[in-house]
Amino acid sequence: MGRQYFGTDGIRGTVGQSPITPDFVLRLAHAVGHVLKEKEPRPTVLIGKDTRISGYMLESALESGFNSAGVDVVLLGPLPTPGVAYLTRAQRASLGVVISASHNPFADNGIKFFSAHGSKLSDAWEVAVEAALQRPPQWVESANLGKSRRLDDAAGRYIEFCKSTFANELTLKGLKIVVDAAHGAAYQIAPKVFHELGAEVVAIGCAPDGLNINKDVGATHPQALVEAVKVHGADFGVALDGDADRLQLVDNTGRLFNGDELLYLMADDRLAHGQSVPGVVGTLMTNMAVEVALKARGVAFVRARVGDRYVLEELEKKGWNLGGEGSGHLLALDKHTTGDGLVSALQILQACVRSGKSMAQLLSGVELFPQTLINIRLRPGQDWQSNMAMQAATQAVEAELGNTGRVLIRASGTEPLVRVMVEARDAQQAQQSAQRIADTLQAT
Repeated sequence: MGRQYFGTDGIRGTVGQSPITPDFVLRLAHAVGHVLKEKEPRPTVLIGKDTRISGYMLESALESGFNSAGVDVVLLGPLPTPGVAYLTRAQRASLGVVISASHNPFADNGIKFFSAHGSKLSDAWEVAVEAALQRPPQWVESANLGKSRRLDDAAGRYIEFCKSTFANELTLKGLKIVVDAAHGAAYQIAPKVFHELGAEVVAIGCAPDGLNINKDVGATHPQALVEAVKVHGADFGVALDGDADRLQLVDNTGRLFNGDELLYLMADDRLAHGQSVPGVVGTLMTNMAVEVALKARGVAFVRARVGDRYVLEELEKKGWNLGGEGSGHLLALDKHTTGDGLVSALQILQACVRSGKSMAQLLSGVELFPQTLINIRLRPGQDWQSNMAMQAATQAVEAELGNTGRVLIRASGTEPLVRVMVEARDAQQAQQSAQRIADTLQAT
């Protein structure tokens, strides 16, 4: 049986449209509850959420669905996705549930799950849940209904966890940091983490009203952070997305550093302090300059499919700790079981404080290769993979680039598009090469 509802990161959609409706979410929780009870007679689940107005409705539906299956519920309130993952493990809960659509606008929402170990669940588990959804509900007797309670200090516990990932002997005293929480789940937590480590904090994007999550602020709209850093004369700017698992960083000049650069900085800091970094996992889109720089340091580099879920799978397969995407999803498995924007930010700030260097200085030997990305819209039924002219053009470009660039051609997962990406040391060569390949598709 395949998956009808689960995507690459849980179940997501527009609120009020299937499947993000209260009746379906109640059924979903009921089905998940029965799957949990196959291995545990009295499971406990934790439920956290971001700041979308629909979170109240979906939280109530989840709570009822779990209780009706005989599952106890602990409500965490607004909490970053990685915070739910941490507390699920720390509280020895059976499952963690997050109500969030991450970087999407407020009209969307979603449900995602974490195992008792604070990690993403397997495809097999999701298939089992979807199978349970097809069966009629099995309401437990009144005496066996689940109970609900609220964990009042959830935010405080997660703040302490984040701080514990920053070296004890270091401090952020003397630094002014702009913190942008995207009016999302970390709106109370993020400013406190940096303040309690000694920084002077300027908070923006920390006033949610249920409708403004990710609106013109946060990791998906970093210009607000860039401008705030300049206006306030800050040393750093930290932007998170709506559920705080994605990160963007800005230095005191207003320069924005992407996830590829931040991933290299995390590896570099560990190497500089004698820690073993056998390998790093990026994605098909990771800039080649990072791969070249890491290999020059004797660090293996592997590319996973686009998506932090696939990066995590590759890390677990290799037994490595560091991985990430250019979008700012970064994984440091020696610090947390999942991607965490706050923990990743602290890893980068730790590298700067410990070395006494800026991000730009630490990256002085890593100059990103120019990338050209061209999207070609496909006609209905167009078979682009069998296009011989495209294959010939691609082989010619790859021969010209040699080991100084690369070509990536992939279909969009959401639209009838083919994406042609060429990366080269020379921007003009990247642009012209990408256009040569794109022309072969547009001509057929």
